[in-house]
Amino acid sequence: MNFATILQEFFSVLIGIIFALTGIKALKDEGAQKKVTTVAFWFILAFTFICGYWLPRWITGLAIVLMAVLTGIKGVVQSASDVPDHAEVRANADKFGYKIFIPAFIIALGSVVLTTLGASVPALSWLTSNNSICIGGLLGLLVVLLMTKAPVKYSVIDGTRLMDNVGVTGILPQLLSALGALFTAAGVGDVIAKGVSAIIPEGSKLIACIVYCVAMALFTIIMGNGFAAFSVITVGIGIPFLISQGCNPIVVGALGLTAGYCGTLCTPMAANFNIMPAALLEVKNKYTIIKSQVPVAIVMLIIHIILMYIFA
Repeated sequence: MNFATILQEFFSVLIGIIFALTGIKALKDEGAQKKVTTVAFWFILAFTFICGYWLPRWITGLAIVLMAVLTGIKGVVQSASDVPDHAEVRANADKFGYKIFIPAFIIALGSVVLTTLGASVPALSWLTSNNSICIGGLLGLLVVLLMTKAPVKYSVIDGTRLMDNVGVTGILPQLLSALGALFTAAGVGDVIAKGVSAIIPEGSKLIACIVYCVAMALFTIIMGNGFAAFSVITVGIGIPFLISQGCNPIVVGALGLTAGYCGTLCTPMAANFNIMPAALLEVKNKYTIIKSQVPVAIVMLIIHIILMYIFA
């Protein structure tokens, strides 16, 4: 195990501890409904993160099945949280204003800078993308603690409250990404190619662009993950009907992936983009963000089709 892997496992354990603390939060809630199943879910999830590197794959798979069952029977519910009152929230909002977004910017900037350094400086090769994102998160946490002068314990209190608010959808991106790889290995792309061949007339690159971009968006809506959709739809449509016909693979690939992101704007399956912000903002309707994004997504998808046809 090299240093990069050790660091990655350290962050995995750290994330697992947050999941375990979320389970303990539910365990301490005397008035919690479905306490047993809720605590079981968070503890099983914590177990996979803390011990995953050393576990046989079948045990990890069994843990995922158990979590799916607990979710399917609606056995995971939110526990009581110590939420600040409206006056306190308003006072802090007026005090910090838009400066509260600085920590989030630090996370993004730190991740990009560290990943770039890891790719360009051999001595820093342990700065993989995953490790860089985690270090960026720690930098963001440090900045927010310095800005707010809040006790360190609130990083745990509010971290578990946020995780509890998001609930089981918080791990959906990981599952959907794995599902995309599974679909590709199972040959779903080849099946799609056979079906689409009946729709796209031979040599019609405009229709191929339309079908490819729309399929990327639709499959992303289903999968909740543009990367998962990209591997399947590009194998099934992008390569045989565009790239193999002489289209520029760089343009097709770049615009194909971002066409998928148009679907990301429209789906609750993209929990980290659409459901998590709703939980953060504590809006009454968790689909409010998606409703606001759908018109933008449609316009952007049309623009993608036009750009792909012109430049690819």
